[in-house]
Amino acid sequence: MDIIFLLIPLALVLLVVAVAAFFWAVRSDQFEDLDREASRILFDEDTQPSAKEKSKSPEQPQ
Repeated sequence: MDIIFLLIPLALVLLVVAVAAFFWAVRSDQFEDLDREASRILFDEDTQPSAKEKSKSPEQPQ
């Protein structure tokens, strides 16, 4: 029964930390553009050439 005196304050501290992290994320615009991030996985828009393309193209001296 003595452990309850430790667990309740610990749970309250973790709750305060979680709420503070949530409000920090909202203030720093972490949840602004959810549609773009959700659809980004569906499209392949790589701007860098793949490893095969790098090996086929001749390297130019600098």
